[in-house]
Amino acid sequence: MRLATKILIGLVAGIIVGLFMQGSQDIAVNYIKPFGDLFIRLIMMIIVPLVFSSLIVGAASTGDVKKLGRMGAKTIAFYLATTAFAVTVGLILANIFKPGSGLTLPVGAEYVGREAPPLMEVLLNIVPSNPIQAMASGSMLQIIVFALFIGIAISLVGKQAEPVKTFFEGFAEVMYKITGIVMQVAPYGVFALIIPVVAANGPAVLLPLGKVIGLMYVGAIIHALIVYTLVIKGFSKLTIPGFYKGILPAQVIAFSTCSSGATLPATIKCTEENLGVSKSTSSFTLPLGATINMDGTAIYLGISALFVANVYGLDLTIGQQLSVILTGTLGSIGAAGVPGAGLIMLTMVLASVGLPIEAIALIAGIDRILDMARTTLNITGDAAAAVFVDATEQKYAPTTTETDQSIST
Repeated sequence: MRLATKILIGLVAGIIVGLFMQGSQDIAVNYIKPFGDLFIRLIMMIIVPLVFSSLIVGAASTGDVKKLGRMGAKTIAFYLATTAFAVTVGLILANIFKPGSGLTLPVGAEYVGREAPPLMEVLLNIVPSNPIQAMASGSMLQIIVFALFIGIAISLVGKQAEPVKTFFEGFAEVMYKITGIVMQVAPYGVFALIIPVVAANGPAVLLPLGKVIGLMYVGAIIHALIVYTLVIKGFSKLTIPGFYKGILPAQVIAFSTCSSGATLPATIKCTEENLGVSKSTSSFTLPLGATINMDGTAIYLGISALFVANVYGLDLTIGQQLSVILTGTLGSIGAAGVPGAGLIMLTMVLASVGLPIEAIALIAGIDRILDMARTTLNITGDAAAAVFVDATEQKYAPTTTETDQSIST
């Protein structure tokens, strides 16, 4: 049985068991969730060494700093453009269906959101003052920058740096093997993770906020069908069913863990093995995407901002909605790929348009359900970006004639 089928079985079985355990949340949390937490720990164990080694190899293997810069520019442009489009999708859906109409803020509902850092601070923090500390704390953007410096330096030094490059190539292969071993546990991890969520958020509890949840999932589907479908059809030889079938195992893990970072090993594995993306491309675009690509979060921000405005009977002007788009797009750079990071982003967006921060208490109750959709869309966007960059880089690959001429010379 294929791994994707096993993971789907684990997901469906977990949902069914969770529905039967709605009155026994303590059992689900105390005795079943720890097995899911163990799966998360196994994944978290491999993220930093996997990203660090694969990114160094990817940067060193390009052999061309210009190529690396070109790939970086295309990747970041792709992520920012799709994020801006995603916020717009969320705002359009919320304007049409007005998800907060008829609801009132519960008495005593409180949520203390962590304040999002200023954009300049985020940009400065990209460069690590202590790379070892960055790796110990799992600061992905800093790890990415340090790994890129090492990879580029290996490429520039040339022959003398070959032993270093060989070491990291071997280390990366070891991490790929460990990733494969950990992925065999995925069906059981997904099963154990989904049960407590379903047990705690049964269908009756979700009905009052069902419109918000429905719009989030519809927005994610619309964004994927429009943006990613056009990208795959326009720039690659993959079929649309082939793309989504290839990325399905990673999507299921993203849906269960609600973490782009935790799903990264599976995203890399699916993108390389199922979608045919080269290691040099995937090792560059995917770690970057897990950190700054937040299409799902962007849709969530657009819907949630309008939802809060509707709850308080306020109307957001066109200018305020444009502010939501800009803040959501730029702020996505600093949103960590971990569960619940969207609430931090929402705090910043609400403050930017003068909406009450305390209204996040409404969203916090269903955030996990929303996070499932937005994280799944985020990693799907990462895979689409990898396919896009890899396909557009093919025209820069040397032709057979050019290679022959080089050998002759």
